Amino acid sequence: MTEQSRTVAVLGPTNTGKTHYAIERMLGYRTGIIGLPLRLLAREVYDRIVAVRGPSVVALVTGEERIVPPRTQYWVCTVEAMPEGMGCDFLAVDEIQLCADPERGHVFTDRLLRARGLKETLFLGADTMRGAIAELVPETTFLHRERLSELTYAGSKKLSRIPPRSAIVGFSVENVYAIAELIRRQKGGAAVVMGALSPRTRNAQVAMYQNGEVDYLVATDAIGMGLNLDVNHVAFSALSKFDGRRMRPLAPNELAQIAGRAGRGMSNGSFGVTGEAPPLEDEVARAITGHRFTPIGKVNWRHADLRFGSLPALIGSLEQKPDHVRLVRAREADDLAALKLLSQDVETAARASDAASVRLLWDVCRIPDFRGISRAEHAALLQEIFGFLHEKGQVPDSWMARQMQRIDRSDGDIDTLSMRLAYIRTWTYVAQRSGWLGDERDWRAATRAVEDTLSDALHACLTQRFVDRRTSVLIRRLKQKEALLAEVNDKGEVTVEGEFVGRLEGFRFRQDQEASGQEAKTLKAVGLQALAPHFHLRADRFYNSPDTEIDFTEQGGLMWGTQAVGKLVVGDDPLKPKAHAFVDEEAGIDVAQKVERRLQHFIDRKIATLFEPLLNLQNDDSLTGLARGFAFQMKEAFGVVARSNVAEDVKALDQDARSLLRKHGVRFGQFTVFLPLLLKPAPTRLRLVLWSLAQGLDEFPEAPPPGLVTVPVDASASEGSDTMAGYRNSGARAIRVDMLERLADQLRSEDSRGGFEAKADMLSITGMTLEQFADLMQGLGYRFVRGERVKVKAKPVDPAAVDLTASVAADAETTPNGSEAPGQAPVEGATETTNSGATDGGTLAEDGARLEGASAKESAKEKETQGSIETATQTDNEAETTPETAPETSPAVAAVVAIENAEASTASEVALAKTDNRTIENADTDPAVTETAAVAVTEVVAVTEVVAESVVETATETVAETVTETGTESAVESAAETEAAPDMEVFFTFTWGRNRAKSKPKGQGRRFSDGSAKEAASNTGDTAKNDGRSGSNSRKSRRNKPDGEQAAQDRAGLKKSGQSRQTTPGQQKTGRDKFNRDKDRKPGKGKFRHNDGPKQFAASPKKSQQIDPDNPFAAALMGLKDKI
Repeated sequence: MTEQSRTVAVLGPTNTGKTHYAIERMLGYRTGIIGLPLRLLAREVYDRIVAVRGPSVVALVTGEERIVPPRTQYWVCTVEAMPEGMGCDFLAVDEIQLCADPERGHVFTDRLLRARGLKETLFLGADTMRGAIAELVPETTFLHRERLSELTYAGSKKLSRIPPRSAIVGFSVENVYAIAELIRRQKGGAAVVMGALSPRTRNAQVAMYQNGEVDYLVATDAIGMGLNLDVNHVAFSALSKFDGRRMRPLAPNELAQIAGRAGRGMSNGSFGVTGEAPPLEDEVARAITGHRFTPIGKVNWRHADLRFGSLPALIGSLEQKPDHVRLVRAREADDLAALKLLSQDVETAARASDAASVRLLWDVCRIPDFRGISRAEHAALLQEIFGFLHEKGQVPDSWMARQMQRIDRSDGDIDTLSMRLAYIRTWTYVAQRSGWLGDERDWRAATRAVEDTLSDALHACLTQRFVDRRTSVLIRRLKQKEALLAEVNDKGEVTVEGEFVGRLEGFRFRQDQEASGQEAKTLKAVGLQALAPHFHLRADRFYNSPDTEIDFTEQGGLMWGTQAVGKLVVGDDPLKPKAHAFVDEEAGIDVAQKVERRLQHFIDRKIATLFEPLLNLQNDDSLTGLARGFAFQMKEAFGVVARSNVAEDVKALDQDARSLLRKHGVRFGQFTVFLPLLLKPAPTRLRLVLWSLAQGLDEFPEAPPPGLVTVPVDASASEGSDTMAGYRNSGARAIRVDMLERLADQLRSEDSRGGFEAKADMLSITGMTLEQFADLMQGLGYRFVRGERVKVKAKPVDPAAVDLTASVAADAETTPNGSEAPGQAPVEGATETTNSGATDGGTLAEDGARLEGASAKESAKEKETQGSIETATQTDNEAETTPETAPETSPAVAAVVAIENAEASTASEVALAKTDNRTIENADTDPAVTETAAVAVTEVVAVTEVVAESVVETATETVAETVTETGTESAVESAAETEAAPDMEVFFTFTWGRNRAKSKPKGQGRRFSDGSAKEAASNTGDTAKNDGRSGSNSRKSRRNKPDGEQAAQDRAGLKKSGQSRQTTPGQQKTGRDKFNRDKDRKPGKGKFRHNDGPKQFAASPKKSQQIDPDNPFAAALMGLKDKI
């Protein structure tokens, strides 16, 4: 140090330009060295000097980075890495107030006491160091600099209300990450700056903030050490930090050092608190704004004149107490702690036996603990390195390569990459030491490459996690007040400045669904601003598009292709709905009106096309009076109305009015009045929408699929929706109204009172099964009775029956004249009279010749009759008694029923023969023909009586044997054991069931005032007189007797009177004689009944019972039956 050297302390608050002043002073000399508190700040100063003097004369030396050109003139270093004994003309130490720092203070104190430039020495720092510097370095000259801008306290603010270009300070990694994540969600992102970051990562993050990609910076207290950033506001998220030993509150001067980063240059700045940090006390706030702090009284010190003779001597020199009142011994640093641990190891202590070994061990112990692990683990690593250096003089390349290989990976999250960076900083520090590695240049390049790779990966992870680049870019573009360029692809995806912001659905912009909060608002604002010209171009293209590109949905929506552009709303007229367009307000009123006009044109033309018949009916001026009123009702009902709703109006229409309506296509069906053209799928779909709008429904019913005759009934649908859909609900399914009218046309030809079965055409029209058709008919008002019968199968004709038919026909053809005579014509007329219908001409012989064909047909039907002999009477009762509740039949009763059925069959055939005889006797025919026919009939009757007696005897014997052998089993069950059960089929008998008194169980009737009972026949035809018993008393007595006793009495009465228990299916017994109708009959009314002679009673054969084909006279009987 020469006499010309001067020492100057430039003190003042932050933002006074102290660092800038030092750089200018250093560049005024030929050589110089400057020590900075952080390697980040060192890198910043290095870049500034390189920009002025070039890289060939500027060196950068830090713990992990060393750039030393051959002709170095200016050295930029961290305070710890400042070389000693360089002999530079200029020397400067920045942030000299760190002499009071517990961890690093002794290093700054050593530079204050011992580092000097040959010509000039500068100490830069706060005013709090004035007293300490004045006592420790008396020759120092002090310069005070004022702050270039004002610093104000802004108080506490929510994180969401912090203004842009702000720095939020946290004092832990977790706190920094949490704040950055929250800002990303609300503001688009933030840059992250921490002391643990590599210079490359830190520079990339700061550049992102400085360039305006993000407006917020989240950092640790590292930014307080001289970093020059474009910050307008500093917010503290906490007022305490962990100093390595304990949590302690930050001193006002520490807060001022960080808050001073706001308002750099001539711009004013502010500071405050946010998050969970409490507001600053007024005294602290005033001290920061006025730059008035408590002076630093003592500084940390450690003895610099170390003794390397032995380990104890070295440790003793490091722990030596200071001899000045302003100095205080620093607390045990990491390097001293590692030295003590290694000195306790026997092997290490043995190696460090001389001064060179002790010095080497001390150099190894000064490797910083970048990894932040425990002292023991760090000491173990240092011991291994010291062993290599002591034995081999350098660290083996193979061992170094293995350490590098473990961390040379760029995958993983932020924490993983940060840990790898901490490890690579250790090996970078080792590579920077001279003589520790074989090829120092290569290892320095290798460690630098790995650190750069990890730094870039960490920067990418930080940016991906804490920066929404899309939002940040868009916000920056919005601030520039320039027109934004938007692009819309075929899928409607909108990109602004290359960033996806949302989709354009019709004329409404939908921002990206993944965005939320402030990000969503930003995307919407940017998208709408950029899409302004696109809305007008899109509206013009839509207005000129054909109707084929536009359609309506079943819920009343209006679509342009696949995009919703509007909806239908109810108008003044049901057939004139209004169109409401979906257009964003930002698109403008012109765009909205143009879209709405186009939609209105579309729906008006659609209604005019699909509802043309209905509109013609409405606009026909020739309709007057009731016809015009009915046309108005059809219009109100959209062309389809249930006939029950307009029954009175339809009755009031005369034939002329109906004719006028029919000219317009109106069809007056039995169930529905409708326009057939409006039942097509397209009008039906539109009709449902218009009707739903008129009804004010929230959810519109959907139209059934086209082409279906029946559809399931939707119980949740609104009332009347089935009619609007062109269907009528009937049971569990709904049938289309036009097909229902076709079915009604077929039902008109059926006997709805006597009962009928479903025809194949009926099932074909509806496309239903028999069970579904029964449910449909019940929904239309019909009642049905379910029954089972033997399935009819083809059966070969009996040869004996064919021979008998031929012989009878031959006898009938034989006449006295031996040829056909004209006298046969009256016989045909008698036959027509008997059959109540006209037939073609022919003779009895010709009819007899067709007996063979009739016999074959009857034989085919006979199996059905045989299978239902015992169940014929049960079929009528199935409407009132189900099979589960029907009483069981005892074997005795079953046997009696079988005998009675046989007797009834025989009596029916005899009565038929007698009827033929009476018919022939009453006919005005030729005597020869009459005689021949009479002989034939007499023979048939005689044979029939013999056969009947044989059948009765055989049935009686069979039943007796069955009862005797089984005792309890019925004849039907016995027959089932010997023969296979016949195939059964289900059939339904339908009758009209509406507007009729409630049906009562069989055997009951309506009660009259005189206490008598009357039962009405369900089918037209002859009625049989009863035995004259009182209806009321006899019914009661019959109900009070057991089934077997009552059945026996019935058989006894029938045998006495000659009656049969069988009646015609669907016909009930009547009590005509109880009311003496014949006595009260007026003269000339009906047929006069002769009362001479005993009366004979005979019931006509049941329809379900056919002539036994096994009867040898079956063919003859069939022929006679056809002629009758």
